[in-house]
Amino acid sequence: MEIVTSRFGRLEVDVDTVIRFPAGLTGLDDCREWVLLADEENDALAWLQSMDRPELALAVVYPRRFVPEYEARIPQRELALLELKDMMAVRVLAIVGKTDLGMTLNLRAPLLISSERGLGRQVIVNGDLPIQHGLVDGPSTLRRSA
Repeated sequence: MEIVTSRFGRLEVDVDTVIRFPAGLTGLDDCREWVLLADEENDALAWLQSMDRPELALAVVYPRRFVPEYEARIPQRELALLELKDMMAVRVLAIVGKTDLGMTLNLRAPLLISSERGLGRQVIVNGDLPIQHGLVDGPSTLRRSA
């Protein structure tokens, strides 16, 4: 299937790679279908492109690449909604943001993606994790913003 985006232009997307977020994302309840795209310039970064709104693409990363000690304690009821057969088939992604102080990761509300089911869910994790965890300069920081 072909989609037209404002950031990436026309893209050919395999229907099997579409990730469905039945509950949408926080503040984006109307966006239910997304596709995960690799960034051509930065292997630490990917883009979650909305199929419902062509102008919307969220920068995402694997949070442990930047915060090695990151542990998301996710309630079992949240995981059950992903219909998992194998717990290892879940990808945890953090949305990248930009503030006056620089780039941040939302560690409090990660995205869970079941690669085996094509389902996704944004959850609020247990514990005291920040919504805006600042990224510091270093070898694995991001080179461009969302």
